[in-house]
Amino acid sequence: MPDNYTDPSGNTEAFRAFSQTPEAAAPAEAPSRTPLIVGAVAAVVLVVALVAWLA
Repeated sequence: MPDNYTDPSGNTEAFRAFSQTPEAAAPAEAPSRTPLIVGAVAAVVLVVALVAWLA
């Protein structure tokens, strides 16, 4: 641990400051992968149809 780390349980003032700080905001949700999956499936179907038409 770095030397400048202060244990919040070390004294009452530090603990109160620690316990009253707001929690970090939750990370934003990752974008949905559904459009990517649908696009990939459509591309595969298109390629298969093109190969079948050329064969």
